[in-house]
Amino acid sequence: MTPKVDEWPGNGAASPTGTRHGCAAAGAGSSRARFRPEIEGLRALAALLVVVYHVWIGRVSGGVDVFFVLTGFLALGQLLRATERGGIDLLAHWGRTLRRLVPAAAVVLVGTVAACLLVLPQTRWSQTIVEVVASASFMENWKLAADSVDYYASHDTASVVQHFWSLSIQGQFAVLFPLMLLGAIALGRRCGWTSRRAIAGAVALAAALSFAFSVWLTAADQQLAYFHSLTRVWEFMLGALLALVIDRITLPLAARVVVGWVGVVGLVACGLVLDVEGGFPGYLAAWPVACAMAVLVAGTTGRRLAADRTLNAPLMQYLGRVSFPLYLWHWPVLLVTLHLAGREEPGLLLGVVIIAVSLALAVATGRWVEEPVQRFSGGRGGRSREYRVAALFLAPVLVAALCWQGLATTQGRTVGAVGDPDHPGAAVHMAGYVERGLPDAEPLPPAVRAAEDWVYYQDMGDGCSEVPTHPDLSLCSVVPQPRPDAPTVAVVGDSNMSQFLGAVIPVARERGWRLEALLKSSCPFSTVSELAPHDEGCVRWNQLAIDYLATTTPDAVVAQATLDVHAGLTERSTPEMVEAWDRLSDAGIPMLAVRGTPRFDEAPATCSDRNGRDSPACDVPRTAFYPSDPPVLLDTPSSVSVLDLADLVCEPAVCRPEVGRVSVYLDERHLTATFAASLAPVVSPALEELLS
Repeated sequence: MTPKVDEWPGNGAASPTGTRHGCAAAGAGSSRARFRPEIEGLRALAALLVVVYHVWIGRVSGGVDVFFVLTGFLALGQLLRATERGGIDLLAHWGRTLRRLVPAAAVVLVGTVAACLLVLPQTRWSQTIVEVVASASFMENWKLAADSVDYYASHDTASVVQHFWSLSIQGQFAVLFPLMLLGAIALGRRCGWTSRRAIAGAVALAAALSFAFSVWLTAADQQLAYFHSLTRVWEFMLGALLALVIDRITLPLAARVVVGWVGVVGLVACGLVLDVEGGFPGYLAAWPVACAMAVLVAGTTGRRLAADRTLNAPLMQYLGRVSFPLYLWHWPVLLVTLHLAGREEPGLLLGVVIIAVSLALAVATGRWVEEPVQRFSGGRGGRSREYRVAALFLAPVLVAALCWQGLATTQGRTVGAVGDPDHPGAAVHMAGYVERGLPDAEPLPPAVRAAEDWVYYQDMGDGCSEVPTHPDLSLCSVVPQPRPDAPTVAVVGDSNMSQFLGAVIPVARERGWRLEALLKSSCPFSTVSELAPHDEGCVRWNQLAIDYLATTTPDAVVAQATLDVHAGLTERSTPEMVEAWDRLSDAGIPMLAVRGTPRFDEAPATCSDRNGRDSPACDVPRTAFYPSDPPVLLDTPSSVSVLDLADLVCEPAVCRPEVGRVSVYLDERHLTATFAASLAPVVSPALEELLS
């Protein structure tokens, strides 16, 4: 498994072209900046580690933390010197940031869009389009956090632009950091503090609060913590604090040599020594942060055996100058190459090719994009030029994304109607089925729209609202105008049941039933939290749902009968699930328990999109998922009827991505709304029997 991209060699206050003024970084106490070549070398080392780790090793290298430290170190020095010259010019500062970050990023995004149109499976188009826009607007980290992205996912499912998450945090820092300094200076004047003292206090406080928050959130929700902007603030702040005091740190020459090597060796060893999966950022991020600070403290010693001798070598200096575009290019090049080669891992030779291509693109981007932009943006009128340049480069990204979205939305109908003869779905596995449609009809939903085929029950009927008698419980009324004497059917459970709701809605509408939904993601109906044992929110939800149902006594309840239908016969039904059913049985409520559907390692629609609709490579033996008898516990209450979907989602021998010219799954485990609707003819008699 290879982690999602975790490092960005941001240039902080430095020019991505590597000009000497761009790498200027004296301590904040210096009135003039001076060139520090070891920073360029450190940037090159971190970038190389990022690329090597992503291509071959598959672990977090800690490079992002190094670059966040460098950004804080360089930015504080630059901004404090600006205050000494008369004040911080926010528009000029932001303009320089846009000039540094946008041109190369925009070129890579446009190139990535073009490559994805040619090679990326259509099932991944919609999500990638959204992420391209998020990346261009410096919001990709929040998009990944909202989607609960697992950065240790395989190359097959990783996003081609997810490495822009760290660039997004960099952009956010560039906007907010000078505002924080201005606020600190203004507050410090009221207290009679010098600007330096006020800034030091604000930076130290921000570092302490962010570090505490990072440790807490990493333990509570590591996936959110990894992409959350506030869990990274302390890394920028420690770099800024070092800039404030570095001119006061005096070490013997021999000690500086040792400290430099400790930093370099520690950085190289970080990803090898620390098994940081599930533990980053948190306190583990202090390792690469400390390594970066050690190299900065050591500085340039000029000694032949010192680490800075290697960092200052011409090759490392050149790699440092192209490290930003190298980082931006290597990840999409890696994923596109693996897709074209049909491989999950590159191996030695292909990995070398990937790095070589990425480096060539980085050199070209530096020479023909970044360097001309630096020349054009300088001189008189530089501020307005910088904003015009940024707009000029961002426009093609947005146009490309809009055109791609337009192409995606023209790929046929999104969903089919119940009873559509060209798209019968599960009906082909029902008794008495007679083919009346076109056997070569394109599947619904089309591959490009499959991942969007959710059941949007919240927009139906009277919508969703909190239950007054049961706080924290949300109830959705789905059928808009039920009969006055209509029975009430309640569907309860997790997101899989929300998709199965698509099979109940047509039946309830046709008969005028009152249909309610009590649904919570990752929370199957039980007396405990089945999928996350320590999820107290799920336990609370289930308790409230059971109490509400027992109090209101609907005429029937629909819930999930089995969980975890993975390959390897892992399907299960737990005593706690049956305990919840018993509670309903005691209240006189009959229940329809729906057998779970298979969960795949890869979205079946993605497999068929890549290999072809009829490719046997996407077929999985049915016996891998389903035993001959459903594992529903023997002491199931007599009021519970089990609806077995195995014969409807699978053929007798295999489970396929497509049934009756309908895509069965929108991702690895959820039914499409179109296929769920095709189950209505089976659900109807099962519910009729319960209600009779």
